Amino acid sequence: MENQTTSYTLVLSGLSDLPSLQLPLFLVFLLVYLMTLTGNLLIVLLICTDSHLQTPMYFFLGTLACLDMGFTSVTIPRMLFDFHTQKRLISIQACITQIYFILLFAASELSLLAVMSYDRYVAICRPLHYTQIMHWKTCVLLVLGLLIFSMLYPLVHVLLLLKLTFCRLNPLQSFFCDLPQLLLVSCSDTFINVFLSLFLAILFGGGIFALTFCPYIIILNTIMKMQSKAMRSKAFSTCSSHLAAVFIFYGTLFFSYFHPNAKTNSAVDKVVSVFYTILTPLVNPLIYSLRNKIMKISLKRAVCK
Repeated sequence: MENQTTSYTLVLSGLSDLPSLQLPLFLVFLLVYLMTLTGNLLIVLLICTDSHLQTPMYFFLGTLACLDMGFTSVTIPRMLFDFHTQKRLISIQACITQIYFILLFAASELSLLAVMSYDRYVAICRPLHYTQIMHWKTCVLLVLGLLIFSMLYPLVHVLLLLKLTFCRLNPLQSFFCDLPQLLLVSCSDTFINVFLSLFLAILFGGGIFALTFCPYIIILNTIMKMQSKAMRSKAFSTCSSHLAAVFIFYGTLFFSYFHPNAKTNSAVDKVVSVFYTILTPLVNPLIYSLRNKIMKISLKRAVCK
């Protein structure tokens, strides 16, 4: 029997089936996409051109902005195309490719948030050794390491997906190709795929989660011991933006995949998916620019020039 992964076409359910909503949704998400690209690109340009922002903290922030632009570019252009054509058809090859890049950028963002936690730990708990520990070479190696890991991790899922046969006509209950949704429309035995997905999520996801939040236990303990209110306020300020980004990304991601009605409430899944794949990259620049005094000063300086 010929492997149907080479010719089978999938159907995405999209956000709405109502024809009257296609144009309004197209315009809304086009605006969101342009705002996301503009906000994150502005952060990257400010960090590259302003010498005051060329520190490890802002280097990681610029990397996060680049990942956000990539993450949102994996889903929104395809969504806009589906709003325009109203067909929502996608080939197996394109679907698996989209899954690869979604997993790549998701793993990269989670890993980078853990690296940024370590950076905040060194800055607050070991300030006298910060320049020696967070050297530029160290920062570059950390980013390269997480990118290599993030590129290799999705390959495991992709190689297993290529061995499956897809023959069901049920549409994927999402506006993009999601790994759990794709496994539901396969005619093959997906036990290994599901088991490996859970195993790797617990192994790597749990490890990254611990590396992200454990430093903050030490950070909060150090902040509470500070004598000066100004120092405590400054320390809280440097951590609050990062924590906000962490809670938004982890919160929507966990709710999307682990809430009790994950298999039955597709409408809720779609709304939550919009948050972590589309709105989080839009909100991150607002969090870091509006709450960061140095970033706002840099932006004013750039506007004056």
